[in-house]
Amino acid sequence: MAPPSYERRLLAAADLVLSADAQDQGTRLPDLAVTADLKPHQLDGVAWLIRRYRLGVNVILGDEMGLGKTLQAISLLSHLKTQRIAPGPFLVLCPLSVTDGWLSEFSKFCPSLRVLQYVGDKVHRRHLRRTLHQLVHKPSTSAHSNNELSFDVLMTTYDIALIDQDFLSQIPWHYAIIDEAQRLKNPSSVLYNVLDQRFIMPRRLLLTGTPIQNNLSELWALMHFCLPSIFGKLDEFLSTFKEAGDLLTGAKANRANRQFKIIKHILKAFMLRRTKALLIKSGILALPPLTELTVMVPLTQLQKKLYMSVLRKELQTLLSFTGGSCRHQSLQNIVIQLRKACSHPYLFSGIEPEPYVEGEHLVQASGKLIVLDFILKKLHELGHRVLLFAQMTQTLDILQDFLELRNYTYERLDGSVRAEERFAAIRNFSSLSTKALRKDDNQSGAFVFMISTRAGGVGLNLIGADTVMFYEQDWNPQADKQALQRAHRIGQLNHVLSINLVSQRTIEEVIMRRAERKLKLSHNIIGEEDRTDVKGGDLGDEDSDMKSIVFGLHLFDPADTTTESINEDTTSETVSVEKLAKLKTMSEKVAMMRSHEPSEKDERAFEINLNLADGNGTVIRRVSDSISVDPGLNEAAYLSWVKKFKDASHSIEDATAELGSQRVAPEEKLLKREVNKKKVEEKRLAKWETFGYKTLAVKEPDITASQNISDSGSIQLVYGDCTNPSKLCPAKPAIIFSCIDNSGTWGHGGMFDALTSLSTCIPDDYHRASEFDDLHMGDLHLIQLDEGKCTRSLDAPLWVALAIVQSYNPRRKVPRSEISMPDLELCLSKAAFSAAQHSAVIHMPRIGYQGGSKRSEWYTIERLLRKYSSVHGIDIFVYYFQRSSRERADSV
Repeated sequence: MAPPSYERRLLAAADLVLSADAQDQGTRLPDLAVTADLKPHQLDGVAWLIRRYRLGVNVILGDEMGLGKTLQAISLLSHLKTQRIAPGPFLVLCPLSVTDGWLSEFSKFCPSLRVLQYVGDKVHRRHLRRTLHQLVHKPSTSAHSNNELSFDVLMTTYDIALIDQDFLSQIPWHYAIIDEAQRLKNPSSVLYNVLDQRFIMPRRLLLTGTPIQNNLSELWALMHFCLPSIFGKLDEFLSTFKEAGDLLTGAKANRANRQFKIIKHILKAFMLRRTKALLIKSGILALPPLTELTVMVPLTQLQKKLYMSVLRKELQTLLSFTGGSCRHQSLQNIVIQLRKACSHPYLFSGIEPEPYVEGEHLVQASGKLIVLDFILKKLHELGHRVLLFAQMTQTLDILQDFLELRNYTYERLDGSVRAEERFAAIRNFSSLSTKALRKDDNQSGAFVFMISTRAGGVGLNLIGADTVMFYEQDWNPQADKQALQRAHRIGQLNHVLSINLVSQRTIEEVIMRRAERKLKLSHNIIGEEDRTDVKGGDLGDEDSDMKSIVFGLHLFDPADTTTESINEDTTSETVSVEKLAKLKTMSEKVAMMRSHEPSEKDERAFEINLNLADGNGTVIRRVSDSISVDPGLNEAAYLSWVKKFKDASHSIEDATAELGSQRVAPEEKLLKREVNKKKVEEKRLAKWETFGYKTLAVKEPDITASQNISDSGSIQLVYGDCTNPSKLCPAKPAIIFSCIDNSGTWGHGGMFDALTSLSTCIPDDYHRASEFDDLHMGDLHLIQLDEGKCTRSLDAPLWVALAIVQSYNPRRKVPRSEISMPDLELCLSKAAFSAAQHSAVIHMPRIGYQGGSKRSEWYTIERLLRKYSSVHGIDIFVYYFQRSSRERADSV
């Protein structure tokens, strides 16, 4: 138990600041030297920051997202510089995705401040460092300008701050602003410790719209980063406010409420937190209304089958879970697999039809995608624009296929998209408002902006959209709330509709109910003063979170999921006409909520449920009336559920056996297929051994998901001949990458002739692989050339990588298929891994670039190239073929 002196110390520091604050309250705010007309709450915020600066106190500006924290911070820097309070230099740290936004606001509202954008590749940053070094050490005729830096503000990202810490930590920063400071919630992280211990920045301002996300430990981390001498050690903080972090009832609840009031009093001195709801209620701010809908979506039969299959497969893990022998990783894997089944079956390998052909099967396979299809169709007709969030990038791939199928225009942003593309996508989407789209029937702007919740939802201003849809929920509800604020913020002119798609009576509903509990903790600590009846909770670490989610499975009777599967054809990939009609009705009611703009007194959060027993098929209720689900750690209920599920699984197996005379079980078909496949493989390997054939196919690399991204990889677009890499990279090992089909017939023209001219062993090895049935989609055949096999002299090792990414079937109208993106990605990962092993550079022609409906194909390929270039730290040269002047003249 921490001594009472710790609590007294915090209260004394808070009282000191608040008393000084009261004395300066009436002081007139000086000219801030910014061109913007700040709103009243922003002027109050800047005045609060100035008063804290004068007191020498580091603070958190914790305004809700969309209230203009960036502009308030810029106004403070402008005041410090123009009033000659601080000469600089100033440091701004922020995510890469918002650097363009910061730069835009600096140039628009405070052009007098010189801003250096310290981003880009290592070569560019080295050039910037060299220029700064030369400027500082340049002899000067004036004593005042000697050693003066060429900037007032240096803006960079977290990652670059870590990579170039040796340089950046040498500069004494007079004031540092850290945007999206929730990145500092873990005091053990490398970023936290490097900034705290190595950087010279005694004056700090943290900007975050979510100052508390999961527990009190994260709140302490942020406050300790600002004021380490006041907030002391973590165990002191937690033991002092223990009851505030527990779920308590009775007499102890009174102590918890007292602790909440103490924490709020302390935070009032060191954190400024305003919400849109409070500002609107007080008449300070006017924003369009926000309506939040949770749409409960049923699983398709294919999804149910996969969902139950995951549970059956992990039954032993579920049983051993309560004994404490189950690891966090095992629990997380179960949850991830169940969530994949809820999102879309094609997230599992081997489920989508082969060869893959675009069609309605993509939509019909997922209940969520069916509902999304209906809703987007209606929103498109009405001229609205949509932000579509998903947690997994693989889900974004499926959604991109869906948008291509429906010919909807879109932009995409996730962690693999380079900065230049991010900024261009944001500018393109924001350049046209929803109202402008309604006037323009052609809709030249993108209809949908797809974003990965974690990679793209941070700090972006996307008010061009008035509808926000969450295809997948984030683990942390604050991430979804922050993503929603990308549209519902200052500058938005339209009623904003938020739609959260949740698979009914599944792990997703457990996560959703748990998210509601997490948000209560944030409300108790920094929420309105009159809400003391709601009990929050310290939801603990990730292990506790994961246990609670898995334990929450007991809330749903396994028979509800299995009964329907017994009587229906589980192999069916289509949804019944009756269910489709009900889903369409529900989706239309969702779209109708667009026209319902609630008043201040109206309920703004609803839950829409497809009730198959109901006549009209839909139940709409207020969230406040929804069933309260508390997925706590109820071990007894969980064990009972596992037993029920085990019994239900046996009954399913018995029912399937009874139907065996009518049809062969899918599992038995799969087993027979595997046996036959094994026999064919054994026969093929025997043939190889007899004739001495050795495959040149590269094995799939074993790369962990947590592998660090390298800073050394790069993509360069060049003109020339990719089959002559020594011309561009002399004496450097090289891999020539080329796409090919599985027909076994070597083609003519283009790359075929160029590779044959390089070495006849290339087509010979390809033909030999075909002869021994060694050409399969996704294979990468790596052929090493030597002086004896090559028509030109070699100054470094050279390989040719043949990527089998196109299927060939003479019975098709167009025998050769388009490039298969999944197979291309597999081949690129193999080629990049091989290049890293041999310290080689990849040289390849530009592939997949077409106009019209295929405009996104090269965009997708370039994204993959950048991904694997970064993962393996290799250079990739993409060649344009430069036509002769005669050819260009003939084409004109």
